[in-house]
Amino acid sequence: MAAMMHDDPKKRANDPHKTVDDTTRKVKIIEWHEMDMRRFLVGNCCLSLFVRGSVYPSMLVKTRLQVQKGTSLYSGTWDAFKKILRYEGVRGFYKGFFVSIFGIVGEQSYFVAYELTRRTCRNFNNTMRSSIAGGSASLVSLTIRVPLDVMTRRLMLLGQTADGTATVRKVGFQDMVSIMREIHIRHGLGGFYRGYFASLMTNVPNSALFWPFYHFYTERIANILNSTIGVLPPMIVLQACTAPVAACSSAVLTNPMDTIRTRLQVTGERSIPAAFSQLIKEEGARGLTKGLTARFLSTIPNSFVMIIGYETIKKFSKREET
Repeated sequence: MAAMMHDDPKKRANDPHKTVDDTTRKVKIIEWHEMDMRRFLVGNCCLSLFVRGSVYPSMLVKTRLQVQKGTSLYSGTWDAFKKILRYEGVRGFYKGFFVSIFGIVGEQSYFVAYELTRRTCRNFNNTMRSSIAGGSASLVSLTIRVPLDVMTRRLMLLGQTADGTATVRKVGFQDMVSIMREIHIRHGLGGFYRGYFASLMTNVPNSALFWPFYHFYTERIANILNSTIGVLPPMIVLQACTAPVAACSSAVLTNPMDTIRTRLQVTGERSIPAAFSQLIKEEGARGLTKGLTARFLSTIPNSFVMIIGYETIKKFSKREET
């Protein structure tokens, strides 16, 4: 949790956990060594489940838009939402969600890796620490999450027909088993990591960009408000406003690779260059922006809820000073 700094400079000078820019920031960041890990992990599990449930419909729409050729099924984001609701009902927005829930393990590894890497890199400035920690955390998390993502994205597409309609049926455990068998028969164990390197090329930069953007926007706006009106809003409000801006900034820069990754995982393209060439051939340069609106619809609430929850949990987990 970030808060206004009221530290004693002499005390911080003797603190072995002090970072190089702690004394220059308007906004203090609660670090790993200041938190109770049990509270931190339990709180993050609850947060991850809530966030996944909130943004899953937008993720499903984004996946379907990125996989379709041209506008063969849906003319755009809103058309996809309307058709899914009409032909599949609310339940249609949560196809594959039960598999996605297991990804919470990967998300916990993300936050733990992020905090530990920040601690390891405490001699760097905050921008470098945030970028290195964000990228490293994404690498660790993806190694766990990619097999689940591959199955989840396949489940998201079940029941589609050529006109964008779909059969109304439940997606259950047998569907997951069938998809696992199909992937293993066609591609072996490597099939569960289809798109892994493309995922790294999407999510590692996205994470490495998000955290520096987030801390930069938060600190910059805090400085502006402090110098102009001399008053800061509650810090959680400031953070809730800057997180979606940071998320959109990183999403714009990484969306082309996100589209390539989705195609690799779902359509069976053999390589990143092949998927890129096929996309450009079919869609032109505009194909690189496919699903960006749906991604914003997922990214904005995701980052908003994630940061509010994450910063609140860090504050709740902070040990009392002795």
